[in-house]
Amino acid sequence: MQQEELPLEPRSGLGESLFRLTSLGTTVGTEIRAGVVTFLTMAYILFVNAQILSDAGMPAESVVIATAIASAVATLAMGLLTNYPFALAPGMGLNAYFAYTVVGGMGLSWQQALAAVFVAGLLFLALSFGGARTAVLEAIPKSLAIATSGGIGLFLAFIGLEKLGLVVDHPATLVTLGDLTSPSVLLGLVGLLLLGLLTVLKVRGALLYGILALTGISWLSGLASAPARWVTWPTLPDTLWAFDFTGLFTPAVLTAVIAFLFVDLFDTAGTLLGVSRLGGFLDDEGRLPRADRAFLADAIGSTAGAMVGTSPVTTYIESATGIEEGGRSGLTAVTVSCLFLLSLFLTPIFVAVPAIATAPVLILVGALMMRALPDIPWSDPSEALPAFLVLCVMPLTFSIANGIALGIVSWVLLKAGSGRWREVPPVLFVLSLLLVLFYGFS
Repeated sequence: MQQEELPLEPRSGLGESLFRLTSLGTTVGTEIRAGVVTFLTMAYILFVNAQILSDAGMPAESVVIATAIASAVATLAMGLLTNYPFALAPGMGLNAYFAYTVVGGMGLSWQQALAAVFVAGLLFLALSFGGARTAVLEAIPKSLAIATSGGIGLFLAFIGLEKLGLVVDHPATLVTLGDLTSPSVLLGLVGLLLLGLLTVLKVRGALLYGILALTGISWLSGLASAPARWVTWPTLPDTLWAFDFTGLFTPAVLTAVIAFLFVDLFDTAGTLLGVSRLGGFLDDEGRLPRADRAFLADAIGSTAGAMVGTSPVTTYIESATGIEEGGRSGLTAVTVSCLFLLSLFLTPIFVAVPAIATAPVLILVGALMMRALPDIPWSDPSEALPAFLVLCVMPLTFSIANGIALGIVSWVLLKAGSGRWREVPPVLFVLSLLLVLFYGFS
């Protein structure tokens, strides 16, 4: 379903003036349910982000609070500014770069690293208002946009398989098959088949019901621990406005700022293309209406996140789970935002939802995101090879940014090298050069 541009003037009724539910063919109940599914599949970021950033010396409890606040602000901005059902939170990969490279490798304090994130967020805002980020998104070839959707699907499935325990690491082959006799793996596989059956039968709320059922079984069977307490009282994080701008113009800090800019740009661009294609939000030319507002919401999230004390915020691929559940408007995003705020009081409950309950959802949605791959012109090597690299590199390097970057550079080189350079938009020539320089010197 293609979305038309939103009018500037409000219409009558709260639902129509803000979210236009009727014209999008959705309902309040569907949107809220989609928001709950999206939140539950990404709630892991509340404790995982704290685990990673605490390795940089940041207080873990404060990071949990900062993560919830930053995610709520960014996702609310996305829902209200764009009317899209996309959720945002501190990016996986970006938080690892923050903790292990910027702080651990470059020797910056976490306060200096937060200052770098803040500066990068301000630059995001400037680029968003200037339309530079939207120009990059719209210049990405259709074949790469389709491959991005498929690559994100594989990425989601890979995460789900790992969380399920069906795929585990191996020192010789990198990955191998997990223990099929493990009760948790067996429960996850049964849950995956159940979700698949409910989806085939077109049961409304299938994903949410699956998550709740698997959570309940895990708690009752002892495969996962039920929350010891249900409510906690939040406080302001100690990381609030903890910037240290010392050495802002030194090579180390400037390198961190540029890295945050590049990685977040391509992470967000790739996610927007992938989940937008799944939801039918792209127009006939493969462009995302209101992309400038989507990037603005992302920039607001990164800036706000740095202010409260977390690594850069980006659009989450788990948004695809809510879209598959039926989410079509910003009300889904607003629901996710409210749940992040609620998590400040109910963190023990949300943290207790086991990975085994959300992993089957990620695998199922990943499979459904393969549907557009036949539209890639596989008979044309100049389109097929870059698309194939996007599909492979995203899940295997655990990075949307790496996949789309390699896809763009290879696409430009193949087009130019075969004499078809006129097909390459000027912005992609410039972007490819910047990418080569970035990865060459990073």
